Amino acid sequence: MSDSRLLCAVLLNQLLTLGQVIAGTVSGSVALLSDAAHNFNDANSLLIAYVARRISKKDANERYTFGYRRAEMIGATINLTLLAMIGLFLVYEGIKRLFLPQEIVGWLMAVTAIVAFVVDVGTAQLLWAMSRGSLNVRAAFIHNIVDAAGSVVVLLGAIAILWLDWMRVDPVITLLIASYVLWQVCKMLPPATRILMEGAPPTLNLQALIESVQQVSGVVGLHHLHVWELDERHRAMEAHVVIADERAAELESIKDRIKVCLADRYDIGHSTLEFDLINSSQATCDTCVE
Repeated sequence: MSDSRLLCAVLLNQLLTLGQVIAGTVSGSVALLSDAAHNFNDANSLLIAYVARRISKKDANERYTFGYRRAEMIGATINLTLLAMIGLFLVYEGIKRLFLPQEIVGWLMAVTAIVAFVVDVGTAQLLWAMSRGSLNVRAAFIHNIVDAAGSVVVLLGAIAILWLDWMRVDPVITLLIASYVLWQVCKMLPPATRILMEGAPPTLNLQALIESVQQVSGVVGLHHLHVWELDERHRAMEAHVVIADERAAELESIKDRIKVCLADRYDIGHSTLEFDLINSSQATCDTCVE
């Protein structure tokens, strides 16, 4: 059902783009044509989000043993990169139109903005429930929120043109929207990049994790410790665990206690542990991350 909502959002935005192109061509409004280009880009971003979600659900195989779950992260990175380009384009257009305001047919601009706002709000409602569990869909959701705000801006601009004959209201509000777009990119792009770079979860206290594992009875130390995120919902860890050689018979029991600790305290459901034995008379092993 959720994927069908995403596909429906793609179709709605493509139809909206077509309508804006027709309205912009008939009225001679460059503003509407620019908004159509913006919306066309957003429709494509929704299509990327849809394809990425479909790919991410494929099962693991011999070539991709972890599966395709990071396809959504790739989709999110693409969407956010496009969103950054849109934000910079809006800054450019806003500054340019402050100095070179363009003539726009106000009534057609207003009608098109109202239709666009309805479509954007409808699309955002389709994506809202899905956006809470996926950075990829959240990026697409932000696209549509920005579109809805952009439609309001166009409508306000049309009202200002019709009543006040003030052409500069549109670029002023456009610059405000562009600032919001770029702020969202700065907020959402680092998490996607971190996951693709196999970075540790930002909320994870690695030192606390090390101390928790070392408190497990029989554990002397850790080394070759790596913690990363497979996607937004799955964490993984691998490490060498050092135990005293006289505790070798308890290895499986120690391993089970470590895995329970990792799952319960740090939400790490996938852990690969290799055990090294050390004579109890030797120096304790230093914990290290490599």
